[in-house]
Amino acid sequence: MRISPKVYTIGQTWLAIRMVKLPKIHIKSSEEIAKMRVAGRLAAEVLEMIEPYVKPGISTLELNDICHNYIVNHQNAIPACLNYRGFPKSICTSVNHVVCHGIPNERQLKIGDVINIDVTVIKDDYHGDTSKMFLVGECSIMARRLTRITQECLYLGIQAVKPGTKLGDIGAIIQKHAEAHHYSVVREYCGHGIGRVFHEDALQVLHYGTAGTGIELVAGMTFTIEPMINAGKRFIRLLPDGWTVVTKDHSLSAQWEHTVLVTETGVEILTKRKEEQPFFS
Repeated sequence: MRISPKVYTIGQTWLAIRMVKLPKIHIKSSEEIAKMRVAGRLAAEVLEMIEPYVKPGISTLELNDICHNYIVNHQNAIPACLNYRGFPKSICTSVNHVVCHGIPNERQLKIGDVINIDVTVIKDDYHGDTSKMFLVGECSIMARRLTRITQECLYLGIQAVKPGTKLGDIGAIIQKHAEAHHYSVVREYCGHGIGRVFHEDALQVLHYGTAGTGIELVAGMTFTIEPMINAGKRFIRLLPDGWTVVTKDHSLSAQWEHTVLVTETGVEILTKRKEEQPFFS
C-alpha cells in the first residue's frame, strides 16, 4: 500500500511539492532490521497462504476475511491497512483496471480476471508491506504479458539497489523496461520508506525518472518498490469511495511490491516469498 507525493508537470520536470519540511531519512539499527525481517516474512506468508483461495467464484471480501483471520489469529499480528486513514478493510484487492487501493467487496472473481492483493502486516510495531498479482483461471495473453513485465520491472528495480545507487536510477530502470514493451507507468503513486511508521515521508520511491538523480542510498534504509504499470495510457482517476484508483481508459493495470533493505553490499528483500528463492538466492 502506498500514498503519493503531490506531483506537478513543468515541461519535462517533475517536482514533488511539500508544504512542510521533510524529516530526515531513518536509518534502521540492527535491532530494527531484525524486527522488520519478521514482519516482512509474515507479510510474504499471507500471500503464500491466500494463493489457493484465489479462484473463480470467490469474492474479494472473502479473500479479505481469510487474510484478516490468518494475520490476527495465526500470526498474532495486526493488518496495517484496516482503519488506516479510514480504509475499511484489512487488505487491498485491485481487479483488472483497478490500479491500487481496491476495497474488498461482494464482487466474485471470474475466469480471466487478474487481481493484485496488497498486504501489510504489523508485528512488534514494525511493518512488512508486499503485493502480488494473481491470474484467475485461463487469462488472456495480454493479461499474462502485462503481469510478467510488471514483475520484471520490480525485479530490475530491486537489482539496482545498493549503497551509492540514486533513487532516480531505480525509477529510470523501471520506466525504461515498461515503455520498451509499450506500457505506461503510473506516476501519481510511489514506493515509500517503511519501518515503525507505515509510510516514512522522507523517502519516496518514484517508478519513473532520470538516472543519477535523487537521494543516494546507504546501508540501513528500508523502503518499498511497487511499480504500477498500465497496458494503456498512464492516466488514472479516483472513484467516489475516496480510495479505489482506476485507469482512465479502462485498460488493464498490474502491480507487484516488495519491502527491501539496503545492505552494506547490495539489497535484501524482506518480503521475499518461497517461490522467489531461485530468482534471489
